Amino acid sequence: MRLYARLGVVPALALALLIPAGQSQAVPTGATTQQVEPSENKDWAIDPVATGYRVTLRLSTPTPMRAALPMLAVDGRVIGVAQESADRRTLTVVTQDRSVSTGTRVTLVWSTEVNRGKPGRSAGDSALVKEWLERPAGPATSVDPGAVGRYGVGLSEYNLGDEAINLPDLGHKAELRGRVYTPVGATGPRLLVVFLHGRHEVCYGGTGQFPPTGDKPWPCAAGEKSIPSFRGYDSPAWALASHGYQVVSISANAVNAWDNNTYDGGAMARAQLILAHLDLWKQWSTSGGGPYGSQYVGKVDLGTVGLMGHSRGGEGVVRAALLNQHLGGKYGIRAVLPLAPVDFSRPTLPGVAMSVLLPYCDGDVVDLQGQKFYDDTRYAVTPDQAHRSTVLMLGTNHNFFNREWTPGQSVAPSFDDTWDNGSAQNPCSFKSGLRLTAVQQQAVGRAYIAGFFRLELGREQALLPLFDGSSTRAASAGKAVVRVVSQAPAAQRRDVHRLDQALPSGVVTGAAKAEVCAGLSQPSSAPPVQLPPCWTSYDGWRMPHWVSSAVARTAPTTAVTRMRWTGTTGSLRFDLPVGQRDVTKYDALTFRASPEPTGLAKPDLSLRITDGRGQFVNVPVSAISDALLRLPGQDEYSLPKTLLRTVRLPLWWLGKLDRKDIRSVELRTDRTTTGAVYLSDLAFSAGGLGTPTPLRVPSVSVSDARTTEGDTGTASLDYWVSLSRPSAVPVTVWAETSTGDVFEANDGDVSRRLVFAPGQTKQKVSVVVKANTVDDYDLQSTLQLSVPTQSIVGDAQADGVVVDDDPSPVLTISDGVGFEASGRLRFPVRLSAPTGKYVEFDAQLISGTAKLGSDLQGYAPGIHRAFGHVTPGQVVGWIHVDLLNDKAAEPAESFTLRVDEIEGVEFNGPVVRSGLIVDDDR
Repeated sequence: MRLYARLGVVPALALALLIPAGQSQAVPTGATTQQVEPSENKDWAIDPVATGYRVTLRLSTPTPMRAALPMLAVDGRVIGVAQESADRRTLTVVTQDRSVSTGTRVTLVWSTEVNRGKPGRSAGDSALVKEWLERPAGPATSVDPGAVGRYGVGLSEYNLGDEAINLPDLGHKAELRGRVYTPVGATGPRLLVVFLHGRHEVCYGGTGQFPPTGDKPWPCAAGEKSIPSFRGYDSPAWALASHGYQVVSISANAVNAWDNNTYDGGAMARAQLILAHLDLWKQWSTSGGGPYGSQYVGKVDLGTVGLMGHSRGGEGVVRAALLNQHLGGKYGIRAVLPLAPVDFSRPTLPGVAMSVLLPYCDGDVVDLQGQKFYDDTRYAVTPDQAHRSTVLMLGTNHNFFNREWTPGQSVAPSFDDTWDNGSAQNPCSFKSGLRLTAVQQQAVGRAYIAGFFRLELGREQALLPLFDGSSTRAASAGKAVVRVVSQAPAAQRRDVHRLDQALPSGVVTGAAKAEVCAGLSQPSSAPPVQLPPCWTSYDGWRMPHWVSSAVARTAPTTAVTRMRWTGTTGSLRFDLPVGQRDVTKYDALTFRASPEPTGLAKPDLSLRITDGRGQFVNVPVSAISDALLRLPGQDEYSLPKTLLRTVRLPLWWLGKLDRKDIRSVELRTDRTTTGAVYLSDLAFSAGGLGTPTPLRVPSVSVSDARTTEGDTGTASLDYWVSLSRPSAVPVTVWAETSTGDVFEANDGDVSRRLVFAPGQTKQKVSVVVKANTVDDYDLQSTLQLSVPTQSIVGDAQADGVVVDDDPSPVLTISDGVGFEASGRLRFPVRLSAPTGKYVEFDAQLISGTAKLGSDLQGYAPGIHRAFGHVTPGQVVGWIHVDLLNDKAAEPAESFTLRVDEIEGVEFNGPVVRSGLIVDDDR
């Protein structure tokens, strides 16, 4: 079980939960060792801690359940992704940024809101939207995947209970509930497709309070109903079932309810849930039983399985395919479709057909980070015979693919996640003409979801043009503007140059300049990178290829060639070596391209192919693709996106060239005098699906680590990273550690690529920890594995613990004295030595001659308790009690303070002290 609790942030969260709304701590104004007094009433706090500052925001209602992670901003500037408390009402970020110490406002921010309200580019925006609207539609495929097939569809549901199974990586029990679509009249074993919804609210109705019962957000409280997100995919499920597929859409509300405390956003828990449902279907299709008796015995093919996952379910289905393979390949998962997915931990999925559907107007996963599933997997294992693609859908948002997340269709409250400001310049506004209605979006979703599985599982070759980068379309997709990026299987592809490595000498000539780049500009604290950034202004919301990931924060992103030119004589020329000049088996030359974020909105190049007789064909890229036309939108909506798109030159364009003797492929700058573009993946390709089968490659895993801190020198927290079996070729994987908020800054953290030589199966990753004699929390660390090559990830996260071996200081609390007119009485608190812990006090107030409610009060009217603290690194603190001034002359009055709870030091209570209120009225 990988929980955020193990990252060392739980003590901070516990403190925040103990401080009631309106009784937070003051903003520090000096060094991190400064003693901080309680502030005036407010719902946020900025407190010094050992590693910088802890920024806390307390909300009156829980944070919305979205796929994206919540962030905190101080005075409008984002400082980081926030950790949520169990009730989703307290958000915390620990930062080393000293500028937050003078902050005057803390707010919750979502990625879609980062640029909202900021001035954006206006020149050309309307023209771009209009041009995209007027792009000519390609021919429709001969088979429409959105059309209903010849079978009737039987609909049923099973529900084995809200807490029917324990999910180890969730740490809680989950429901086993599914909606089943069965083709009526189909014979023989049917191919199985499993749908998994994403992160959404789990209950509605009733009191609306959270948590609904005690501290449990799931199951739903009495009087509430569970939100049936799993029923929201009727449209694609019905289409598939009518063509003979067995479809099951499963519920994951328990995972949604609890995944805010998982390290990977619940991806592994969702994978475990999927495999649990496959276990059920294995039983029902072999021996029968359960709710269906013998109905499905012999009628479900678990050797050919497809998975669709929406939102966080997208990463869930990727992890399910990997977990299945890591455990021995019990089920034949052959095709995976992440829909508007998150990709927090950067796994790769080789050997399995994959298509990533990206809604351009996604207002939740606004950075379209799921693009990395495609990027990271392209060359992860060689050879890889699976076909993969990404499908960019302009005018679509995150929610409307699911009927139960769509206003006017859902049974529970729902919303449009895209911000529609009514501007024709905003391609995500209905006024622009590019935005699709919910019904239109569901139609295009049905076409491509059903089409993908019919292509990859059912092997319907007529549907390949929808996913190979051709300019074809599905008739039932209507007016939707769709662009597809595709990589052919290894057997159907010959790479000319991947364009992710240094170009050979002599390739770049004339007015062109080219270099390989990767990622975005990094903060000074980030680990050094070997390649220059592809963009120097950090704006990850617009850069899906290069935005950093939530868990795999430092893992390198895809490298591409950046080409810039200032004249018409520039060229990138690749000469084909002997033995690779015969391209008669291929039907297209393809590469990926995109204009840089600024500069010309429509740069152009020529693609020149030359044969051994010196004959050539010179084709403008703009004549065969709009990949070099900037995508539409304004900065303030986190648009336009910079996305590499496929340029596909059918080889019939070569005319009379000798296809058995092609000598060079050249990109020339003869179309525009200036320009700047990104280029990737230059290859010849042929039509074909390949053979998507899980590859026999090792899985790479990491085991938990534990050590003791010590008093002098350093300690080593040693993780062991291992392969499931030796490999005949080198295996690589990115390893990075995260040490939470209790390590000193940059104290031994690791971010590097591990290389396993052939035959090697183990490597050690060590985090160096400075010993000390100060009592502190046990130091918590996590190691994450990502972007492996020639392997897949197995157990990709491990927990590390450095046990603190220093004695707890002794605490003393003294009697308190205060003048009535001052409004405050303090009980001094002292530690015998500093501690790295945040020491928190919870005390009960008991009337004496001084009466509660008339002479003194607790932290809020009617609540007879007081709180206090000692800041980490300090030895002095106070417990504060508010005094009420009756402005009447009277003798000194006393009351009793009873300290029941102390967090942060050993405590053998209760401790009782006397408070004396000195009257200063005359």
